[in-house]
Amino acid sequence: MFKRLVLVSMALLLVAGMGYGQNIAGSDHDFSGKNWNASGEICIVCHTPHNAIAGVNPLWNHEVTTSIFTLYASSTLDATVGQPDGNSKLCLSCHDGTVAVDNFGGKTGGSDFVTGDKNFGTDLTNDHPVSMTYDATLASTDGGLFDPTTVNSGLGGTIDVDMLYSGKLQCASCHDVHNGSGLSYLLVKNNNASALCLTCHNK
Repeated sequence: MFKRLVLVSMALLLVAGMGYGQNIAGSDHDFSGKNWNASGEICIVCHTPHNAIAGVNPLWNHEVTTSIFTLYASSTLDATVGQPDGNSKLCLSCHDGTVAVDNFGGKTGGSDFVTGDKNFGTDLTNDHPVSMTYDATLASTDGGLFDPTTVNSGLGGTIDVDMLYSGKLQCASCHDVHNGSGLSYLLVKNNNASALCLTCHNK
């Protein structure tokens, strides 16, 4: 009985995983067909089940940026913005233009860099701030933000539960690197009539 339960559980996980993986296939983050990816695998550029970079989750396989970023600042910003951390730092490990996309699996001499408008560089002054704490206190102080602990995200739960990472707004708050929604720009939800922006901004 226990053996059968284990097999059924494994089958369900496999099916769930297949559905999840199918979303990234064909997206901007599908590097399986690149000539520098000899494995032909989709996930390996960012993730590995073995020998992951210590202290970086989840099972991280890509060189991590060491850049110091010039941060967004504004006289109307009530939040404290620090250097990118969490998944934002991982995103910037390709999108800051200092680390090659093909620097994975221990390789550091890659030559395929993000270019054009996908390269944010190290000057983030004209980009939405990331790695900042977004909580009920900030919402109350700012007056133009919804309380993330009580307001629905439109994704099934509250903003805090669905879109924040350890209470912080990160790149993945708005962008799903695995293309789960299938929307352009890898958005987590449709932004028609600024719906994504208005999830948090009370304007």
